[in-house]
Amino acid sequence: MKKLSTILLLLTPLFFIGVNSAHSVGFNGISTPDGVYVIAVGDGGLLFRSSNSGNTWSSYTIPSENFKAVFSLNDEVWIAGDNGKVFKTKKMNSSIATYSIGVTNTLRSVCFISESDGFVCGDAGTVYKTTNGGLNWTSSASGITSVNLNSISFKDLQNGVVVGENGKIFTTQNGGATWTPESSPLTKNLLAAQYFTDGIAVCGEYGTLALKPDGSSWSEVNTRINTDIYGISGTGIGNFHVCGGGGFIRNNSNNSPQFLNFEKNPMMGNLVDIVYFGNQGFAVSSLNNAIIRTTNNGQSWELPAGTTVSYSWSQKQQTSGNIGNPFCMHPKNRNGVFILAGSSLYRSYDKGETWTQIASGIPGSSCHSFYVNPLDTNIMVATKGSSNGRVIKSTNYGATWFDLINPIGLTSYGMPLEIDPNSPNTLYLAPDNMAMRISTNFGDTWTELGGGEPGNTFRSPCDIAIQNDNSNIIWIADGTTGSGNGKFWKSINGGLNWTLINSVSGSEIPMIATSALDKDLVYHSTWSSGSFWRSTNAGSNFSNLSQTGSLWASDIAKDDPTAVCYDYYGSNAYISMNMGDNFTQTNVGSSPAAGMCFFDKGNLLIQHGSGVFKCKATYTVLTSVSENVISSVPKDFNLSQNYPNPFNPSTKINYDLPKSGSVTLKVYNELGKEVATLVSGFKSAGSYEITFDASSLSSGIYFYKLDAGGISTTKKMLLVK
Repeated sequence: MKKLSTILLLLTPLFFIGVNSAHSVGFNGISTPDGVYVIAVGDGGLLFRSSNSGNTWSSYTIPSENFKAVFSLNDEVWIAGDNGKVFKTKKMNSSIATYSIGVTNTLRSVCFISESDGFVCGDAGTVYKTTNGGLNWTSSASGITSVNLNSISFKDLQNGVVVGENGKIFTTQNGGATWTPESSPLTKNLLAAQYFTDGIAVCGEYGTLALKPDGSSWSEVNTRINTDIYGISGTGIGNFHVCGGGGFIRNNSNNSPQFLNFEKNPMMGNLVDIVYFGNQGFAVSSLNNAIIRTTNNGQSWELPAGTTVSYSWSQKQQTSGNIGNPFCMHPKNRNGVFILAGSSLYRSYDKGETWTQIASGIPGSSCHSFYVNPLDTNIMVATKGSSNGRVIKSTNYGATWFDLINPIGLTSYGMPLEIDPNSPNTLYLAPDNMAMRISTNFGDTWTELGGGEPGNTFRSPCDIAIQNDNSNIIWIADGTTGSGNGKFWKSINGGLNWTLINSVSGSEIPMIATSALDKDLVYHSTWSSGSFWRSTNAGSNFSNLSQTGSLWASDIAKDDPTAVCYDYYGSNAYISMNMGDNFTQTNVGSSPAAGMCFFDKGNLLIQHGSGVFKCKATYTVLTSVSENVISSVPKDFNLSQNYPNPFNPSTKINYDLPKSGSVTLKVYNELGKEVATLVSGFKSAGSYEITFDASSLSSGIYFYKLDAGGISTTKKMLLVK
């Protein structure tokens, strides 16, 4: 196939001062050849480079292109894009060349085995091969059906794998000359693949993750999530990392076949690609420009230097009449969630962004607990009211309701009803000053169990939780307003006997938070005084996380147990991305607190006051130069006056190059000492705009000097702080 090649733009790694807008177009891929030079790419021609292991970044934009994936090897970098385009550059200073493979399909993955031999794959069964570093491409799709392909990987010149929609996997053992479909149990769209020296790993939508060690058949990992897994990186079948969902990173090191080692990281947004080189790791989101990194093999992750994150809340639905936790995840729709607010039932199919009222006139006052049967979503139960409260049930999707128990002793705040996560028709109920009860037919009949206080009763249970995978372990949070003594109880025999585990100074323990991904992790809040408490041994003992105030709702992200949130009985909520080691305070803007649903790590819902609110994380990323091509090739060499001038702290500098060549743009102080290098390297002809941030400099007169093509010009600017 004949190549088509043009030089687009040189991208130069720089030292970083300026500000890049947060929450703009994010990334699709990231790569590093050595753990030092790193490149990330995204739609809208977004490209970030780092030359210091991701500590700081420079950003560039080529608006006419969409970059879908990136791969680097030694000094070379290749990028896959729209319209059958492959881009090639260097890890250091270099222009970007573009090549057409000969079709207009979108290319979604690129992989090179050597600096000469590489492959791309994309829509409609596209697989192309190069043997000269990307200059020329030929079709290499024999045996592949017309299915959209998302990822391609080779372990050597002969053995490769490509994956795509509907669980399709194809492998080659002859360098791509022919491909053979794999027989596997997978049906969901596959998003990434990695061919290790000892086997293949693939991942995709709905938590799909499967392995095929050399000499074995495919086995699917029970990841216990239904959010998507986007990226794979590691050294072998027994030691690799995956990322995805709302921002999780997990691995299978130390003999964890279910990948239950979760890596604490600050991203509250989907992670769509990950790359490791030794102990260095980098991951990117498609929702923002905050590239996170680890230097200790995932033990901890951090944002780039100077990056900040802020949280804001927006009301998504007006509600009223709640004091417990009326949220319930939709058991059949992975993006769905319900909330029973007072007499009205609402449903969202987009993770709480928009809501539809599906029922009204539901009997009883405020809702405390609400559950939808996982086997039949027409069947629902709820606790309503206080003092002489009631347990009600619907068998027609909330249209009509009838009493199961009425009256029954309920507080005005507690949630003494819980579904067993291991048995869909089993419910537990713990009324005030009565024996705990169990139902195995979703509330139609009940059997009494024991209690914690003398007389086999609890005072005023606020919440119940059952351990995932073990229904014998049950926890109860108990307390009475004004008692000054909240109690946390545990049973290890299905509720027949109870042990007092934690007695706190607060009046009550309002809510318990547990996780299906870490069955030994338990949190509880404390109202009126006390703290937020954490247990890492299934509630056998707790550590005080030294939080203060009247704490209320709490929840753990459903796809990442390292993310937890609790709220204050007021307008504030507190978010942690590291299992409660530290928290960030946020203001929801409405009070008091009621319920919480940490849908996944990137989607957090709270009911406060009269509404359902959703959290948004915004990342402000410090980069050096935001450099863009402004126009076509200009007629004359020119350096424009910076604007604004005077400035504080940032200013823009435009320059025109009628010819390609070596370019430097530097800033000097009044003494002639160089204080910043903005451009250094080869530049294609064109017009450029540089954003220079002088936050680190003191007020005064500075000079910026442009040298290009044997011409030099200098202008003065004034920094006033």
